[in-house]
Amino acid sequence: MEVRIESGWKQGLKEEFEKPYFQKLTDFVRDEYKSHRIFPPARQIFNAFDSCPLSEVKVVILGQDPYHGPGQANGLCFSVNDGVMKPPSLVNIFKELEADLGIKPPSTGNLEKWANQGVLLLNATLTVRAHQAGSHQGRGWELFTDGAVKVLATQKSNLVFILWGSYAQKKGAVIDPNKHLIIRSPHPSPLAAHRGFFGSRPFSKTNAYLQQCGKQPINW
Repeated sequence: MEVRIESGWKQGLKEEFEKPYFQKLTDFVRDEYKSHRIFPPARQIFNAFDSCPLSEVKVVILGQDPYHGPGQANGLCFSVNDGVMKPPSLVNIFKELEADLGIKPPSTGNLEKWANQGVLLLNATLTVRAHQAGSHQGRGWELFTDGAVKVLATQKSNLVFILWGSYAQKKGAVIDPNKHLIIRSPHPSPLAAHRGFFGSRPFSKTNAYLQQCGKQPINW
């Protein structure tokens, strides 16, 4: 079936698009947009892929579900639209960024700037009903995003995978640590951040590895 997505990803994920589960998933998502308020807007479902072409990926940050409040989700994990209040996990991400690299928290929680430099901000599930966290889990998105992680882990080398929390760490089980840098820590949510997310220095570790591999560091 025809999917509008960045051309490199379209080729890389071709097998996923042809699997029966993806047709069922597409039918489900289409019906959901017709009958409920769904986030992100339909045109931004594949924003993580469109903002970070397969050929440009250097870093992968894995999230779980899109934000389910009005105006928040923009298709990039942990990111919110300009002018939207930063959610608690993102506030903690910016706190760690300042502690790690001395970068003051930006005025916006929109992480497009990261995506445009090769940071794939990928949620495991790409859509959600308004005000119903996890409402599109178990419908096939997880299989699709597992396919994306596998493509990256097998077809590319010297990527940085930032896995915050147990969910992301399970999803990253297919990644070869001899081929890529895997940074694991607790989740940045207020419930877990003090258990080891703070002080984990993921941003400086990422840039040190990228430079070691002859790649441009990320301007966080």
